[in-house]
Amino acid sequence: SGSSDPYCVVKVDNEVVARTATVWKSLNPFWGEEYTLRLPRGFHSLTVYVLDEDTIGQDDVIGKVSLSRQQISAGPRGIDSWLSLVPVDPDEEVQGEIHLELRVPKQGHPRVLHCHLIEARDLAPRDLSGTSDPFARVSCCGRTLETAVIKKTRFPHWDEVLEFELAEGEPGEAVLSVEVWDWDIVGKNDFLGRVEFPLDTICTGPTKGWFQLLPFPSTTEDHGGQLGTLRLAVRLVEDRVLPPHYYQPLIQLLTEPVLCPGQPPTGTALAILEEVTSGESRQDVATKLVKIFLGQGLAVPLLDYLTTRELARTTDPNTLFRSNSLASKSVEQFMKVVGLPYLHEVLKPVVNRIFEEKKYVELDPGKMELSRSRRMSFKGSLSEAQVRESSLELLEGYLGDIVDAIVGSVETCPLLMRVAFKQLRRRVEERFPLAQHEEVRYFSISGFLFLRFFAPAVLTPKLFSLRDQHADPRTGRTLLLLAK
Repeated sequence: SGSSDPYCVVKVDNEVVARTATVWKSLNPFWGEEYTLRLPRGFHSLTVYVLDEDTIGQDDVIGKVSLSRQQISAGPRGIDSWLSLVPVDPDEEVQGEIHLELRVPKQGHPRVLHCHLIEARDLAPRDLSGTSDPFARVSCCGRTLETAVIKKTRFPHWDEVLEFELAEGEPGEAVLSVEVWDWDIVGKNDFLGRVEFPLDTICTGPTKGWFQLLPFPSTTEDHGGQLGTLRLAVRLVEDRVLPPHYYQPLIQLLTEPVLCPGQPPTGTALAILEEVTSGESRQDVATKLVKIFLGQGLAVPLLDYLTTRELARTTDPNTLFRSNSLASKSVEQFMKVVGLPYLHEVLKPVVNRIFEEKKYVELDPGKMELSRSRRMSFKGSLSEAQVRESSLELLEGYLGDIVDAIVGSVETCPLLMRVAFKQLRRRVEERFPLAQHEEVRYFSISGFLFLRFFAPAVLTPKLFSLRDQHADPRTGRTLLLLAK
């Protein structure tokens, strides 16, 4: 059809940790999916494979992007860019670990590097028997040595020591390279993985342990994006979590303005945090603040504090809470944490029906495909007016059901949300008491409840866990018109 049904598989080292939804019939898929992965301390690489889902037969691999731990952690904000896909050759996909001991004795002349190759495990099968015939090849200081070949195994045990004499002035920038290969009696040997060590680190002390085998460095630039490019945002964060009592001074500092409202409003920790938080980090700060204050049972007072400060700065009620301020982001995060089960209960029945019915809906004359609507009529294609009328009727039906579900959900709306919005309404009335501003008290709540809660969930149900898969283009258009 000239199109694909792409999805991504995420691997850390050689373990599959995530799979995105499939975007049907698209060469420009948008996933917008975010994963928080708890990684082992010694992980080496993250790889994203892009595949084309086939209903019959095996899915086709389009390409991959591989990132080493060093690449991801090179910048404080990680990686956020378009990266070219590179081909995936099954024979070059590596897995497994190698057990090594490397040491250079402090005494003796000349100095000798001892490379003890103990064993390897979980190597990739390269032979038809489902095993390999592995041997190790070690290169250092212009010399290359090899171990014996261990036949028909993916768990070879060599227990061999290979020695390299270091020249005067070594190590410098020299490296020790250990490669594992599958020996073949006919044809070329198959690559099983490699690992490298700077000589200066070995010379400062013994290096021993299990090391993840890695592929050859990626040659992304050689393919010029001919397989397509993938937009990725990857950030590595290492958190040290201490016992709870260590955090009490910080929690006390943050909650003080909420618990003791008589303080000068500009000198509190929350006020300073609000001032110094940049736009790009506001989401993270809001998320963590909401979690901290929920844990202290103070989420509603936090929102009251932040929204009251924003109200004090707002002169035009028409712009109230329209910016992505810390107050707006905090209310948004609060609704997602507290109200997600409620959102599912309200929207899921209607959203599921829209996905199942797959009706053709379009109101824009420039985007109407009248031939597509033929299946809606036994008399051939429908006119533009008929498509518009049919679409309007469907949209009004869906929208009526959504609004009825929301309006009828008062009793199931979480108590914390109701209390927070009751307090917000009272604060808005105090700030804009004039009769001409009577509707602002409602707009301030609907701006959060509809624009930042219900409408985004209607637009992209997958991101709110309402559906397991993204919508196909036709259903996606229906959802977009409904959200608008």
